[in-house]
This record gives sequence, structure tokens and C-alpha cells, in this order.
Amino acid sequence: MTLDIDWVRAQFPAFEQPALQGQAFFENAGGSYTCRHVIDRLHRFYTQRKVQPYAPYDASRLAGEEMDEARTRLAAMLGVKTHELSFGPSTTQNVYVLAQAVRKWIKPGQSIVVTNQDHEANSGPWRRLAEEGVSVLEWQIDPETGELQLDDLAKLLEQDVALVCFPHCSNVVGAINDVAAIAQLARSAGARSCVDGVSYAPHGLPDVGALGCDVYLFSAYKTFGPHQGIMAIREPWGMELPNQGHHFNGDNLYQRFTPAGPDHAQVAASAGMADYFEAMSAHHGGGVGAAAARRSHDLMRDYEVALLQPLLDYVSAKNSVRLVGPAEASRRAPTVSMVLEAGAEDAAAALAPFGVMAGGGDFYAQRPLSAMGIDTDKGVLRISFVHYTTKAEVDAAMGALDQIL
Repeated sequence: MTLDIDWVRAQFPAFEQPALQGQAFFENAGGSYTCRHVIDRLHRFYTQRKVQPYAPYDASRLAGEEMDEARTRLAAMLGVKTHELSFGPSTTQNVYVLAQAVRKWIKPGQSIVVTNQDHEANSGPWRRLAEEGVSVLEWQIDPETGELQLDDLAKLLEQDVALVCFPHCSNVVGAINDVAAIAQLARSAGARSCVDGVSYAPHGLPDVGALGCDVYLFSAYKTFGPHQGIMAIREPWGMELPNQGHHFNGDNLYQRFTPAGPDHAQVAASAGMADYFEAMSAHHGGGVGAAAARRSHDLMRDYEVALLQPLLDYVSAKNSVRLVGPAEASRRAPTVSMVLEAGAEDAAAALAPFGVMAGGGDFYAQRPLSAMGIDTDKGVLRISFVHYTTKAEVDAAMGALDQIL
């Protein structure tokens, strides 16, 4: 079944705003529009539930129930247990807290593998452990394609590796990594795996249980929700790592890696993400819960691939532009980075009068850009979209690019 784009756009109040009319949003990799379901829940919480949750009076009881609902429903959609899902102020901070736990867990002589394909949030905190004497090995991308090769990881795993950290897909390369294969390879070598899913989750929630990784992290504000980081950490490793929360929360997995109090309203509003995916599934004849997550994932992914291929073909045909990452839409997310002769920020500014909202810069991905020989001072022009983008908007972006290149 084809995604009903008119129904989709009706779920996002941004498309009703006069100030945004005629503006095509192509900086979704930096943060998406918020769906109506999340906005409604956030408004309700701030107006009706803004009290300390989990007390016996009604407003407090309902506040706690809505927070629990968010965890329960999103965990089911991700294929993990409810207590394996936790919230934090951002994915960057969730990774940092996790790295502090690993610092005390890892044994002398063991190594951590990181990639140079990552956004800095899933690279810097792990690399910083080298200051504590932890051996950090780099799984390097192919400098021509920007992609990671399993054979290169296999060689690194010949050493005593405790943890492999890598992205589901890069926020500049766009290539989708085979998480299940990488997690299996790490597991066969006795290593845990930590996946940065920030750049993938907006294109469909993954089945983390089926992927087999130990940790999966993504950002709700890039997935049509509030500004929260979401982490799924599987119980066996999560309870093995040292507690990073209050000592009296040490027995609760979802609190072990939340040293500060959660943002009650935003956690509760995150249930609106589940509302949205279930509504999408129902509108297209699908089920609820995990089935809704799989149906919405496939609908979104198929729609985006169809829109993405013409853009990739267009960019690939430009002699003055270097496309970063694969030219096949089926192998990547709709996050398209281009190396131009001029500065990327200037190019993004030049697109604005044409109603194309795009970004230019290094996007905290200096390591992969440098590895591919790209000048980080010039950066890349990034055109990133999600399932609420229309074919007409992609056509308009290509037309605008014709005017500025």
C-alpha cells in the first residue's frame, strides 16, 4: 500500500502555519516537525498534569500513568521489554552517561571499537575513555565511498574487544549499515554492541530486538516527538554495567542510566509518537503496537526511497558536485550531502529565497568528512527529508539547485 501523503501532512500542524507556506523543509536530519499527537499530549500535560508524578491524587496519578504509557508503548514498538527503555535529555548525554558506566566495567587490556563514520555524539565520549587508559580502535570508512566494511571490523575483533560502537547510518554519508550482521559479528567475538540510530529512526522505528544489538539510541525530536533522547538497553548488559543513577534506583534498569530527574512532560508526550505510528498503521489497514511500528516503517521507507532516487540521479549527474555516499536509494537514508566548489553554508543561504530550507556545514561529522578528503571549513550542503515531504518539494529543491550551482 502506498503512503497517503495528504493524510500524513494533515497530522503535522506546521503545514497549516502561514509563515511556513511555500517553504520546503529539507533540514530534517537536524530535527523534524512535531506531529499533532505529541503537541496535544504536551499541552495537556502542562495544563492538566504539571505536578510531581506518581502521587495518589488524580493529577499526579495521571501524570505518572502517561509517563509509563510512553515507555510501555514505545518499548513494544522497538521490540524490547518496557524496563529496557529509558529517556534522557538528549542522545549525546545518554551516550556520555553510558560511557561512564563502561569506563568502570571494561577490563584492563580490553578495547573499544569506534568508527570514523559517526556523528561526534557516538564517537567523542568513547574516544575520551582513552584518557583513562582504555584502548580505542578505529573502524575506518572507505575514503572514496564513506562506507564501512565488515571485513575491516573482523580484523579489529581479532584483538580483545569489549564493545563495538557504530551508527545505523551516518548523518552525512547516509549509507545504511547492516546492524544485525555487525551485532552478530561482535557477539561472536564476545563483544557488546552500541548503535547510534539517530539518523535512521526518523525513517521508521527499527525492531531492536530483531537487530540483536545491546544498545540502540535515537532522538525523539528527530522522530516527530519532543526533545528527548531515547535509549533501549538490553537487560543482560544493562544490569551488568554499574549503576549511574541514585543508589536506591539501582535495581530499576530504566533508571540506572538516568542520573538526573526526567522531564516529566516530554516523557509523557513521547507517547504521542506511538499514537502517530498507530494512527498511520490504522489508516493504511494495519495493526497496533509492534505491528504498527513495522507497517509504518515499511510505508515510510518505501515512500522515501521512491522520492530519493530522482534526487540522487540528479546530483550524480552534476559534474560540479560530489555526492557523498551511495547513489542507490535502497541502500541509504534520504540524507543527501553534496560537496560543492563554494562554501556549503553560502549555498544553503542561496537556496532560502527559493523556499528551500536546507543546511550547510560539517554537522558534527568532521571525522567522516575529513576521512573522505572533504574540507570541513567548506562543509557539505545537506538536503534531508522524511516521509512528510512531497514529490513537488523534491522537484522544487532540484529546480532551486539548478539556479545556484
